[in-house]
Amino acid sequence: MSVIWLRVAAALYSVGLLHAILMLVRRREHLFRPALAAFALATVFHFVSIAEEGIVSNRCPINNFYETLSMCAFLGAILYLFVQWRYKMDSLSAFIFPLISVASLVATLGNPVNVWANPVVRNVWLTVHIILVLLGIASLVVTAVASLLYLVEERELKSKRPRKFYYRLPPLGALDDLISKAMSIGFVLVTLAVIAASTWAFIEYGTRWIGQATIGISLMTWALYLVMVFLRMTAGWRGRKAALMVLTVVGFSALTWAAHASLKADHLVR
Repeated sequence: MSVIWLRVAAALYSVGLLHAILMLVRRREHLFRPALAAFALATVFHFVSIAEEGIVSNRCPINNFYETLSMCAFLGAILYLFVQWRYKMDSLSAFIFPLISVASLVATLGNPVNVWANPVVRNVWLTVHIILVLLGIASLVVTAVASLLYLVEERELKSKRPRKFYYRLPPLGALDDLISKAMSIGFVLVTLAVIAASTWAFIEYGTRWIGQATIGISLMTWALYLVMVFLRMTAGWRGRKAALMVLTVVGFSALTWAAHASLKADHLVR
């Protein structure tokens, strides 16, 4: 039953993930209260899951990767609820909600399930995942190009004697808006791709999926993307800092693309 309670908690945490996505894409900040209520309820089911697992196994449930991740997600959720209650830091939800949601989802994947009954379904699921990854990378490339143009235009503007090509560049406001939109859309696509990848890998490899390098690279890329979006939204990162962060994520995304290109080739021949 502990797995059932954990899956219920993960489903409730996903409401917070949905809120973060809508806030990025549509600026629907009024959904924060329902998302926070679902998040708080999720911590209750999460606690029940951890307590039941501890009672049944007669030990602290941090014996493997999945149990440890579950415990870390729970402690992180409790810490966030305390900070939110004490300091009312609503903006922190843009980072915490997706992080706890994905961590709890991965934590539910520690129990074996049946392998793919139909190879076609397996390949379709993998194809969807790769398409989402590539679309996310495309959005990130747009973000990177816009960030570099922003840097160039900002430097020319500060020089007080801009060169001729400066007048052919889009306005700084338009570039900044493009950066925000492309970054938000890319983060949504990469988040969906990570969820699809985790599910596919769990069914394909069982509990051995966490050792796959391709999944590790995808999770690292997503984590950096999350940090980038959070710093953009809360700290207002612009200019050089934002451009360097974008280029770092682009580098990890290139590794993700290369890894998944070979993964797709390997599994289409099976």
